[in-house]
Amino acid sequence: MRAILTVVLAGFLPLAALAADGSAPDWVRPGYDADLDDFQWTNRPVVVFADSPEDPRFHEQMERLMQGAEALKDRDVVVLTDTDPAAKSALRKKLRPRGFMLVLVGKDGGVKLRKPQPWTARELSRTIDKFPERLREVEERRGG
Repeated sequence: MRAILTVVLAGFLPLAALAADGSAPDWVRPGYDADLDDFQWTNRPVVVFADSPEDPRFHEQMERLMQGAEALKDRDVVVLTDTDPAAKSALRKKLRPRGFMLVLVGKDGGVKLRKPQPWTARELSRTIDKFPERLREVEERRGG
């Protein structure tokens, strides 16, 4: 199964996003059969839509996310990708992207941000750090 997933993901991720062994990071997944309810209260999905895996904005977005991988993982981010509008995935039906779109979903399941251009991991981290649930998480980790 992992080999199949690696082959599938390799077709959707820029080469720079793949690990040295050709596998995708465990926090990046294809979003074609993803259900946002599965991530509620455990992860913050960042959904990256494009009309093609060849879209330069998609490649730029994935590279920017990989550059800030540690900060995003610390914030419980999982990245879901969807580069096939013809597949009519549940994510597309729910979030209704037009062309390239980045969508940040909170742990509560609500859409927190929509952007029609790539964002850096730092920009995403700063946005997440303002969420009330993130502030509580940081406080709990400090023991307060």
